[in-house]
Amino acid sequence: MSVADFTFYLFALSLITGGLFTVVSKNPVHSVLWLILSFLSAAGLFVLLGAEFVAMLLVIVYVGAVAVLFLFVVMMLDVDFAELKAEMAKYVPLGGLIGVVLIMQLTLAYGVWDTAEGVELSTVPVGTPEGAGAHNTEALGLVLYDQYFLLFQVAGLILLVAMVGAIVLTLRHRVDVKRQNPVAQMMRDPAKAMELKDVKPGQGL
Repeated sequence: MSVADFTFYLFALSLITGGLFTVVSKNPVHSVLWLILSFLSAAGLFVLLGAEFVAMLLVIVYVGAVAVLFLFVVMMLDVDFAELKAEMAKYVPLGGLIGVVLIMQLTLAYGVWDTAEGVELSTVPVGTPEGAGAHNTEALGLVLYDQYFLLFQVAGLILLVAMVGAIVLTLRHRVDVKRQNPVAQMMRDPAKAMELKDVKPGQGL
């Protein structure tokens, strides 16, 4: 067994273990930590495949932002997890059924997998295709910002509209909350902003 094979099996076992304990852990904090381990293991597998850019995205975006955000939310919010677990217990049979269906689908897909004639797995190029003349990250950037530039901008615009729509739909103005009006504060008349009171000795306001 070579070093690459040993590293692959190590990352694969770590990924499967992390994903399993993410689901079955009773403590939500532990679940998030196992999730971070799963992300790091997946990033290692991407590095072995020659996709360093995707691996770094996985580490920076998911581990550095999403998973850490989950961890802060779980640790800072005072959530009654016992009550949540009692509610989730009702959906365990349905979740088990969905898991069995997914395993059956993966088994069927793997069972019909066949390599094309004249192609050996050992000769399949990893990373940048031969003759591309650029590193895989550079080649990905050239394709994304050249050939698919318009689609990339449209995708960003769709995400922006979705974000604005989510903010508008969830924003609620409560009448019992004091809010500042910067425009009214800047446009106020100094003569009306304060009033002088002639307080006589021995009397209150």
